[in-house]
Amino acid sequence: MAGVSPAAAGVAEHAAAAPAPGRDRRRIRLALRLGAGIAILVATGLAVGLGPFLRGIVAISPLSVPAALALAVIATTAAAWRWRVVATGYGLTLSRRAAFAAYYRSQFLNAVLPAGVLGDVHRAWAHGRDQACLGAAARAVAVERILGQTVQIVLTLAILLPLGFGSPLEPLVWSAAAIAVGVVVMAMVAALLPRPRRMLRREYALLRPVLVRPAALRAIVLASIVVVASHVALFVVASLAVGLPFGGGIAAGGLVVLAASAIPLNVGGWGSREAAAGAAFALIGLGASTGVSASTAFGVLALIGVVPGAVVLLIQRRSRR
Repeated sequence: MAGVSPAAAGVAEHAAAAPAPGRDRRRIRLALRLGAGIAILVATGLAVGLGPFLRGIVAISPLSVPAALALAVIATTAAAWRWRVVATGYGLTLSRRAAFAAYYRSQFLNAVLPAGVLGDVHRAWAHGRDQACLGAAARAVAVERILGQTVQIVLTLAILLPLGFGSPLEPLVWSAAAIAVGVVVMAMVAALLPRPRRMLRREYALLRPVLVRPAALRAIVLASIVVVASHVALFVVASLAVGLPFGGGIAAGGLVVLAASAIPLNVGGWGSREAAAGAAFALIGLGASTGVSASTAFGVLALIGVVPGAVVLLIQRRSRR
């Protein structure tokens, strides 16, 4: 489940100091994830061809760019708020302005660097350096990502499952139900085996300072819902840009694509997202090629949306010099 997501938990691992063998193991895991992401992307290209990717890129219109920038501002504001709430739970101080700028910077780095999580690693390291407490800062970033992904998965299931069997979206509903059953089974197995049980206890220990604060939980859930809604809206914009009519399960497909984006098998976000989009759109009768085009347009618009993070990075580097 998202609570033990390798992408989110890896933030704390990368940000904390570790002996050489630990670094070697992380490099191997990173190489395997990147290799898997490339393989998924290549397999998707072989299945649908390069045309859908090119169609998604050329479909970007002058109207979709301002929409991407505006939705990115909304999502970044909400995500920065969530981070501040979590960081406060660990006794750290973080201003609204600093959180907003740092989150923009981390999103840009996540988008342009291959691992898809290095921006969060940098965010944890920079905050920990400013607070003289790297461990707590890394833990806050990891927990913020974990809780955000957890709310996203729960929200996805809560929306897809009640859509109703017998509707055109029934294949997605069955897929969501299968995911839910798989998560429950994995959680039960993990609770019975010694090593996974210790890992779950460790994850709970990380989350406990936040979970015991109801007001913080409400703020985190609300912020996460805003983030998910903004991303789904951007996916709808991307789908409209490639010529899809409004409706027809586009938003539901976007939820599935966003859930797949959290899987740490990608190259700067590309890979599992396009494969999931192709599969989801094929299931609801819109065609795998159309799904890949929409996902490609979404990826380009998402990158455009976080370009202000590059400006933040340049300004901060210049100020340090």
